[in-house]
Amino acid sequence: MQPTRLLGVAATAALVASVASTPSALAATNVGDGQIASGLTKISLLNTNDFHGHFTKDFACTVTSAQNELGATFLSAGDNIGGTPFASAVQNDEPAIDYLNALGLKASAVGNHEFDKGFDDLTGRVQTRAAWTYLGANVYRKGTTTPALPEYKMLDINGLKVAVVGAVTKDVPSLVAAGGIATLDFGDPVAAVNRVTTKLKDGDATNGEADVVVAEYHEGAPSGDGSSLAAQTAANTTFNAIVNQTSAGVDAIFTGHTHQIYAWDGPVPGGTGTRPVVQTDFYASHVGVLQLGYDPTTKKVTQYSLTNREVTAPTAACEADPAYQSAARIVDTANARADVIGKQPIGKLTADVTTAVKPDGTRDDRTRESTLSNLIAQSYVDSINKPGRPGGVDIGVMNPGGVRAELKYGTDGTITYADAASIMPFNNTITTIDLTGAQLKKVLEQQWQPEGGSRPFLKLGLSKNVTYTYDPGAAAGSRITSVTVNGAALDPAKKYTVASNSFLTAGGDNFTAFSEGAGRRDSGLIDQSLFIEWIKEHSPISPSFAKNGVAVQDQPSVLTQGKEATFTVSGIDFTSVGSPTATSLEVFLGSTSLGTFPVEKVLTSTPPFPSRNETATITIKVPATAMTGAQTLTVKAAQTGTTVTMPVTVMAGAEPTTPTSEPTSPTTEPSTTEPSTTEPSTTEPGTTDTGSSTVTGPPVVTDGPSAGSNNAVLLAGAGSLAVLLAGAWVLGRRLS
Repeated sequence: MQPTRLLGVAATAALVASVASTPSALAATNVGDGQIASGLTKISLLNTNDFHGHFTKDFACTVTSAQNELGATFLSAGDNIGGTPFASAVQNDEPAIDYLNALGLKASAVGNHEFDKGFDDLTGRVQTRAAWTYLGANVYRKGTTTPALPEYKMLDINGLKVAVVGAVTKDVPSLVAAGGIATLDFGDPVAAVNRVTTKLKDGDATNGEADVVVAEYHEGAPSGDGSSLAAQTAANTTFNAIVNQTSAGVDAIFTGHTHQIYAWDGPVPGGTGTRPVVQTDFYASHVGVLQLGYDPTTKKVTQYSLTNREVTAPTAACEADPAYQSAARIVDTANARADVIGKQPIGKLTADVTTAVKPDGTRDDRTRESTLSNLIAQSYVDSINKPGRPGGVDIGVMNPGGVRAELKYGTDGTITYADAASIMPFNNTITTIDLTGAQLKKVLEQQWQPEGGSRPFLKLGLSKNVTYTYDPGAAAGSRITSVTVNGAALDPAKKYTVASNSFLTAGGDNFTAFSEGAGRRDSGLIDQSLFIEWIKEHSPISPSFAKNGVAVQDQPSVLTQGKEATFTVSGIDFTSVGSPTATSLEVFLGSTSLGTFPVEKVLTSTPPFPSRNETATITIKVPATAMTGAQTLTVKAAQTGTTVTMPVTVMAGAEPTTPTSEPTSPTTEPSTTEPSTTEPSTTEPGTTDTGSSTVTGPPVVTDGPSAGSNNAVLLAGAGSLAVLLAGAWVLGRRLS
């Protein structure tokens, strides 16, 4: 049996035993906005979680004001460092540590991001600099049950012994680089908290005794505001265990990791009262404020109040507070140093790489494919697949709303730290997820947003190995007509590993198909830092003007030897700065060229989808000697590198008709009795020729969501006319 298996069995046994053996808590009451009763001893606590180096003067003022108002003790549920903004990250998060020291942080659960640079870095550099204690009751030496970190911190608050017990998500091994935690095991966090609580409440002074126990879990509910405690415990077994199986000896539960905000009244196992279950959002946007009322007679917490206080701008009172002044100086110094570092060059550009540009010249047209979004998606694949990284990524995806600036050539093409850092300022982690081909196609379909949304269409950036075609006039859910990955047709049943930011893979921007995937994993890498690293490694950086997604109307799926087929390709060019324009398209069946066709340029601005449309109406004739069976029809734009790949099936043509020896009709017979001249001679059976000579009207907007309603009507009308003519011809044949 493996050591980790032994650990799991022991942890489970400990969990059951500790919950069963801990005495039931007396009823505790949430007094809401009321005051803790005067006869009770007050314990005031402030809490943060997922701070991620977001040091600001606003947060400092809010914390110091609450400390002065309540005499509160400052705690954290972890991820104080790692995944940090530019000003902290480029200084190894040292300003973040100094800032929290200035605010008097006393104890913190260890978070997964504390392991980003390895256990040795945490216990050496980080803990040495930090004035607070990092706690990890469920972090063990490899193959043992020996704690690798302090399990709890004992604080003296108003004469009471208050123990803060910390634990981290057991998913740490899937969230950080394996090499940095090779000497560790991560056990069940609830079992660990219960084990420590039992010791602290067993009456044995030799192993430490506490009057009050507070749990700091770096783990939490998947959703917060707008949901309920019951809904979240039902939806997530890990959170359910935290709420319902944490020992009754624990008086308050702080949580983190999931970047949510909630303040709920949780049940107490074996008791009739409640206890607070709190998470305070993330990135220093709120401060959790909890007050406990301890009854010295019953020796129990009997009252509490809790709220998440939104941070506010500095006040005159803050300006006079020494702790605030110290924190504010750290903020100013760190930002000034970051400005200097931000000017340092990290790479070169050969040309602008930008978001899509609207016809009026403004940036950030999220309905169009952009060179920058595609570049970022490619960086995800390259970075995760580097030696020493998780690897195995097939496809990179980037949401357009996450791209907040441009990479501009300027005078000499220099890219600075600040240039690259400004592109993705949200500091999302990069996650990977396994999608089937069918699910990936659904993700692409969801570029057309739900009806009534603020943006009806969001064009995803994709890694260079993915191309697709779409019909903008098709019904919702059936617009994506073909997808290729690495040149091969998408297999609906095959698993593809996709890398993107944590916002998108969690279903952000209505891309809910990601939630249908399996094996969602946090790489431990931050998008901003990853992109900076990638630029350094791939400099000089050049834009690719080969589009991933191109509109094709009347896309053929079946071709016939010796027959013609007509289809329209549009939305061929980018609108990013510096994009070249395609003037012609060459079509290939397999490796055989079927001709070159001109591209017509039209600038339209049909609200709300302004577009530069490039349209080529293509009529090909399939060679009589073309190989039958599955083939690839490819359209290439030499000027941009755009390649449109469509799977087709080639059918055998009809055998030539052998003349008969029967007498022919007299030449005087009226020629109008056989309307053979109305039979389409160049159109496949079951199709309608809609070439440019027969269709007129305004162009279809195809580089976005609009289906071009005018053309749709005309195409439908042309199709209906063709059906009527064909019907008349058949009737004539039957009557003659």
